Amino acid sequence: MGGYDASYAQYIDHTVLKAFTGRETLKKFCSEAKRYNFASVCVNPYNIPYVADQLKGSGVKTCAVVGFPLGATTREVKAFETRQAVENGAEEIDMVINVGAMKDGLYDVVLEDIKAVVAAAHPGVVVKAIIETCYLTDGEKVKACELAREAGADFVKTSSGFGAGGATVEDVKLMKQTVGDSMRVKASTGIDDRGICDAMLAAGAVRMGTSKGILIVNG
Repeated sequence: MGGYDASYAQYIDHTVLKAFTGRETLKKFCSEAKRYNFASVCVNPYNIPYVADQLKGSGVKTCAVVGFPLGATTREVKAFETRQAVENGAEEIDMVINVGAMKDGLYDVVLEDIKAVVAAAHPGVVVKAIIETCYLTDGEKVKACELAREAGADFVKTSSGFGAGGATVEDVKLMKQTVGDSMRVKASTGIDDRGICDAMLAAGAVRMGTSKGILIVNG
């Protein structure tokens, strides 16, 4: 679909989160992100110092995942993980909410969990709350977005990439309708080509978590 279009780069969080990711792969992703001017490179916390050094001065953000991928660590651990990631150079944090508590209707637990990460990251670092839409009913998706907004997160994000499913246009639309202009929406997982990216943009997403950013930019 179409040829090279650099305007797509601003939407791409160039993502590499596999357990076996080593320095050679990280260096490749950072080089690609700098070449294409992607929004960020998203990695696990251990890799943040290396990635931050690779991206220094490039304008590409260093993004850390927190409480990843299950969201089931305690809020104190998530807050510590966030502080350490920021100290190590993270400029954005993608945290997984407590999905089990969300399913149980323990909304105070979910709220305080997100708040702890926001407090550890703000004011300088963006927080994206991963609500893991594949496990939630539409009502729970709406409530999770409302809790993320109340907690002060900057984005709501569909998926970790390690759950039972990824982003759908319907979920992105629902999330955007819920948060309006008060937050931004990130679609993640399954965004493998420009057609899907276009559909997510039309639904209201402004970031894409994907390892296929180069394919998208190149059309």
